[in-house]
Amino acid sequence: QVQLVESGGGLVQAGGSLRLSCAASGSMISIDAMGWDRQAPGKQRELVAHFTSGSSANYGDSVKGRFTISRADAKNTVYLQMNSLKPEDTAVYYCYAQGRNHYYTAFSSWGQGTQVTVSS
Repeated sequence: QVQLVESGGGLVQAGGSLRLSCAASGSMISIDAMGWDRQAPGKQRELVAHFTSGSSANYGDSVKGRFTISRADAKNTVYLQMNSLKPEDTAVYYCYAQGRNHYYTAFSSWGQGTQVTVSS
């Protein structure tokens, strides 16, 4: 079983910055995709940013140019640097990872979510 632990959410004023972290641990031999979605109250979950195996990062249109995803492969960790935050970025941010465990079975795991609140 693969567990994801998120950290770094909080309250920030518009125009400010936050950095989220997500660390994966457990039985895995590969991570094929890892990244972040978010869900605001009353809205559908949307892509924020993610990596897929062998490709560069992908971003949701609403965060392009403001957010940057990075990774530390040796630590099975991804980071999300969020700059120029807007009130509309307020949401619960969920980390997810997909890959294969030590039994070569595919896994898909989600973190518990971390709240990001941007005040105007």
